[in-house]
Amino acid sequence: MRGEGKTGLGGSGHGAFEVEVVNGMSALTSLEGYSPLKLLAPHPRGQSVWLYSSSFGGGMVSGDSTRLEATIGDGSRCFLGTQASTKIYKTLQGRGCRHQMTARVGAGSLFVLAPDPVQCFSMSDYQQHQRFDMDSSAGLVLVDCCQAGRVACGERWDLTRYASRNEVWIDGRLAVMDSILLDPSVGPLDAAHRLGRYNCVGMILVLGEMLRDGARRLLETVAAQPVLKRATWVMSASAVRGGALVRFAAERSEEAATAVREHLRFLAEPLGDDPWARKW
Repeated sequence: MRGEGKTGLGGSGHGAFEVEVVNGMSALTSLEGYSPLKLLAPHPRGQSVWLYSSSFGGGMVSGDSTRLEATIGDGSRCFLGTQASTKIYKTLQGRGCRHQMTARVGAGSLFVLAPDPVQCFSMSDYQQHQRFDMDSSAGLVLVDCCQAGRVACGERWDLTRYASRNEVWIDGRLAVMDSILLDPSVGPLDAAHRLGRYNCVGMILVLGEMLRDGARRLLETVAAQPVLKRATWVMSASAVRGGALVRFAAERSEEAATAVREHLRFLAEPLGDDPWARKW
């Protein structure tokens, strides 16, 4: 689906979509995407809109740059995921891969951004910057994580650089800023004092007045978990302005996927269904 859109972005790697309330239901009112960015809308209307982003070829090659703009109108609900993990291929001639996203989340609306992990192949370079501007009455759920690469092939954290920065502004004020940088130039990433045996690291952010109970339960659940020696899955949680921020690390990406789904199970009600029910 490619509409004329209200953004008029155009150009390689650009995309945009808008979700609004139409006749009492959330509806996708505008959608456009340009290669290598690909946007799919299997559920464009209902209690919530469901979208999936992808790329031609299943990943990003050296020099690829994408930019996505999202507008979640007042009172609407939207889930945005990915078809699979985003593969970041080897950097050539210093030309890395870049992704930028901006999202406006209106009053009383809900935006869930839960992509599969970014998978950094050997000698890959990936930088991501995502900004969310939301109303204090809105809700935002953000999942952001990355994997070590093709571990089964003996490839672990052999990337050139990985950087991800997320900013959330509520009513024009910076509420949360989360940033991660993985750079082997300052030491091996698989060293015991860095990522060690863990092959997947990431974060979960639950924010906003409408998700207050979900954020509270998330904090309580993490606080109640015992600390185990040589655990294959570890996590910590912090209260942030209007919500909860969880950081995690796992030896296997499957463990991370299962944990994310369990901790975000409460989203099935506001979204109208469990977005992970038929995925794993």
